[in-house]
Amino acid sequence: MTDLLAAAAVEPIVTGMIVGLGTGRAATRGIRALGARAAAERLELRCVATSDASARLAASLGLRVEDLQAVGSIDYLFDGADEVDADLRMIKGRGGAMTREKLVAHASRRRVYLIQSDKLVQRLGEKALLPVEVTPDHLEAVRGALNAHGLPSDERRTKDGSAYRTDSGNPVLDATLGSGIDVSDLATALDKMAGVVGHGLFLTEADLVLIEDETGKLSRRARPAP
Repeated sequence: MTDLLAAAAVEPIVTGMIVGLGTGRAATRGIRALGARAAAERLELRCVATSDASARLAASLGLRVEDLQAVGSIDYLFDGADEVDADLRMIKGRGGAMTREKLVAHASRRRVYLIQSDKLVQRLGEKALLPVEVTPDHLEAVRGALNAHGLPSDERRTKDGSAYRTDSGNPVLDATLGSGIDVSDLATALDKMAGVVGHGLFLTEADLVLIEDETGKLSRRARPAP
């Protein structure tokens, strides 16, 4: 059966493009759809992955994966999200790749995000925790700073209880984002906070969000033209 969400995500991609590959379950569906299309249509593509896992999957499907520094700019990115509000602001990073995801997003001319309808929220933090990647030496200092901003947090653990590490070897603090917090001000504060490598507030990155409901039906929300 055709994966309509994944097919819609990769439909605009044509031969010669440089494509950003997201991380997570929705992005994985897109990567598989792109691999199938590239093989069937003999598309010549260069891809930039936002995580080691996505890079391995893409390479296994015959897609050419390069570093962001090697390509400079990206034509088209597809990725997933953990929450999306009415203004297309997002929380990302449950897969731990938010820092690379943001770098690739900012290098991309067109950015499309794939979600299921239960990830639409009235406010960010309604369901998802806010991940913050930090340097190991600043873990407790950042935890204290987050608490001072009204964001209690816990260090992320793996399923076996060991300390989680990103592809870059850094720990992640998952913070509770309560109501009444100005996420724009918070994003600015996190960007300036010593020891913070990256965070999961993606407030302006989404150009288009593709939404799959529980029946598999698709809808779209686009950012208004400036």
